[in-house]
Amino acid sequence: MAAEPNPKNFPVLSYVWARLPSFTAKSPSSSSSVPPFDIEQPPSSSSSQSIEIVTQMPHLTQPDVLASMTSAISDVAETRSILRTLGPRPDHESVDKARAKLSEIESFLSESFEDIALTDAAAKDEKRRQEMDQEKTWCESVLKLDEVHASYEKLLKEAEERLVRIYESAEKNAAEDEENVAAVEVNEEVVGILQHASANPVDRVDLSGRKLRLLPEAFGRIQGLLVLNLSNNKLEAIPDSIAGLHSLVELDVSTNSLETLPDSIGLLSKLKILNVSTNKLTSLPDSICRCGSLVILDVSFNRLTYLPTNIGLELVNLEKLLVQYNKIRSFPTSIGEMRSLKHLDAHFNELHGLPDSFVLLTNLEYLNLSSNFSDLKDLPSSFGDLISLQELDLSNNQIHALPDTFGTLDSLTKLNVDQNPLVVPPEEVVKEGVEAVKTYMGQRRIRMLEEEEKKKMEEEMEQANAGWLTRTTSKLKTYVADVSEYLGSNSPRDPYLERQL
Repeated sequence: MAAEPNPKNFPVLSYVWARLPSFTAKSPSSSSSVPPFDIEQPPSSSSSQSIEIVTQMPHLTQPDVLASMTSAISDVAETRSILRTLGPRPDHESVDKARAKLSEIESFLSESFEDIALTDAAAKDEKRRQEMDQEKTWCESVLKLDEVHASYEKLLKEAEERLVRIYESAEKNAAEDEENVAAVEVNEEVVGILQHASANPVDRVDLSGRKLRLLPEAFGRIQGLLVLNLSNNKLEAIPDSIAGLHSLVELDVSTNSLETLPDSIGLLSKLKILNVSTNKLTSLPDSICRCGSLVILDVSFNRLTYLPTNIGLELVNLEKLLVQYNKIRSFPTSIGEMRSLKHLDAHFNELHGLPDSFVLLTNLEYLNLSSNFSDLKDLPSSFGDLISLQELDLSNNQIHALPDTFGTLDSLTKLNVDQNPLVVPPEEVVKEGVEAVKTYMGQRRIRMLEEEEKKKMEEEMEQANAGWLTRTTSKLKTYVADVSEYLGSNSPRDPYLERQL
């Protein structure tokens, strides 16, 4: 029956449908010997789909969830009953034929009406008109039935969406119940850690994946703590008391719901590793620049649009900076002062370029600037000064030409410039690999320098010639003046000598 929902397209609706006796199809040949429908046992033809969906959505087996879903599809049941009376949906070809025939009939009837108005043949065409009217009615019925079935399919989609929302609501309620139970257990664990730390030295605390929503202020009083892992929780804030962890070396608060970091984080002077990735940070506090011992800083997968202005001036020991998957438009000029930086990942941002000071990162070995898309169009002209660079990813940008100094990147062994409108170097050179690119850019640079030198020499020659002519003219003027003075004012003057040279 065409009115039956397809389990592949409407899995939840089909599951609920199969468990309602009033919705099951009855066979005309059924007799008293056929066992009645068992609501606990779905039809064998759909058993595999039922097992699969129950595995994916276990709450479907709960009676209260099934009851809510049953009441939510009453409109579908009514429409289905009507469609079972009207019959299956006509195929596409039948619909097209009915539509074409209807257009033909309407055109014929219109022309026939005009002919009847001009002649007296009304009685003769009456029978033909009646036949046409019957065909018209049939065509309209086919089209109307197709529209009803189309509306029914839309109704099925809406019903499936309703059932999914009901399930998600039930799932959320169940999760909240579990969280409430887990919260009690976590609180007991946290209290136990604090009690133990009050009497015993503790250097490492791991509370990752505990669904923590709040970190007690008392954590800031754990003396001697070196490593604190609070990742994969639901923390929305870090207490200011964290500044009391003077010995802390590693802090991981990744995968939480943090929107800000406390200003007091700048007091963690011994902190070497800070991971705040996968949160909701829109900015970093300026005080983070005072964490001068930082070696690794991971702020990836956030909503940052900029980095603190002085971050490079104070984080001089930073070796690894991860800022990928943010919305950073530019790096501060101070980034060039991070002379210890070896690894920088900034892909999937909105970088419009790099500051000229960027080329001062002479210890940089890995650089990923890929997927800044239409924003990144060029690189600093002195890019070749990054003498330690070994791996470079510039893919998925709008770079038309590599810098002229690119050929001086002697340490570069891996290069990705895919998905760029590169003209320099040409595509055939890029395909040959990184060494070919460096050779091409190096030779190109040499030619440019030679041309510049040649042009400079030509300019110097022109200036030298111009100077000689000026000196000669000056001497002639002096000679003329001397001759004129010698001849005296009463002597006849030569017009030629009087001319201005």
